[in-house]
Amino acid sequence: MKVYAGTDPRLGLSEMGDYARRVEAAGYDGMHVSETVHDPFLLALQALQATSRIVVRTSVALAFVRSPVLTAYTAWDLAAVSGGRFHLGLGSQIRQNIEERYAMPWSEPAARMREYVQVVRAAFETFRTGELTPFDGKHYRFLRMQPYFNPHEGAGPGLSGGPDPTAATPPIYLGGVGRGMCLTAGELADGFVTHPTNSSPRYLEQDCVPALTEGASAVGRTRDDLDLVAGVQVITGATDAELSVERERQRRLFAFLYSTPAYHRELERCGLADLREPLARMVRRDSWSELREVVTDEVLDVMLPTAPYPRLAEVIRGRVGGLVDGVTLALPRDPEHDALMAGVVAQLRE
Repeated sequence: MKVYAGTDPRLGLSEMGDYARRVEAAGYDGMHVSETVHDPFLLALQALQATSRIVVRTSVALAFVRSPVLTAYTAWDLAAVSGGRFHLGLGSQIRQNIEERYAMPWSEPAARMREYVQVVRAAFETFRTGELTPFDGKHYRFLRMQPYFNPHEGAGPGLSGGPDPTAATPPIYLGGVGRGMCLTAGELADGFVTHPTNSSPRYLEQDCVPALTEGASAVGRTRDDLDLVAGVQVITGATDAELSVERERQRRLFAFLYSTPAYHRELERCGLADLREPLARMVRRDSWSELREVVTDEVLDVMLPTAPYPRLAEVIRGRVGGLVDGVTLALPRDPEHDALMAGVVAQLRE
């Protein structure tokens, strides 16, 4: 099982290098960089320049707020500068954020993502060979690439240069929740990363893996042809006191995340559908005094496994082992605990 470190979305460019070095030193296979308040590609560059071994994957860069060809240029450069250690992770967003926060048009995400990935791959092939690989679809048209604008090593005015055998084409991962995105990933992607709110064994067994398999089989692939990484959420620490503090932090984060309608299905899967309205009301009113009454210890035990470092690998394996190829596991908030987490990572990678 491969292990990837998540990244605090507030972590800035000046801090990313030190964080990435911690991830590499702790033995992780790689790290995920999200798009929240900073540009994920700039963060990925900082992480790649600070390390020499780990994979750095955007998880996820928002596809529909940027051109697929511009995304391809950036991913191509990051893969080249890192010797192939960059992975392009793409995702959609809810309609309100696309239209009102990013000021971009909205359309059905799974169908649009299918074309987006196809354009990115066409651009990669164009960059690799020096010859245009065109794409003409409903949402996107990629029909022009003069040699001057092609990053292919042999490209230039009147030159094609032939395929570049040294080019490192970035793998494409998709992130998502719904069936449509899983089908698209099964059909087109190199891997799929589940959202932390939808990574339970029930989701993986009942929804995610069957849809990935169906999408893959539609084009002659199998589930084994793509990498499945689960964004697991856990509560851990070195002492009982630390476990208690982390439990309260996760209790509040749980309430915020699962008040979002897009993630209500997971509450239903886990027999907690009655929490939907109380969570929404509490977050809407910013009334956190009732937090422990709504998100009880019993709720956390169902949704977020708790274990000290020595038992954490065993708990994670028991939860998603055999279902996924990799997991995300956050670095400790306290760097003094990195060695403890390194032990967990080593056990999971065995």
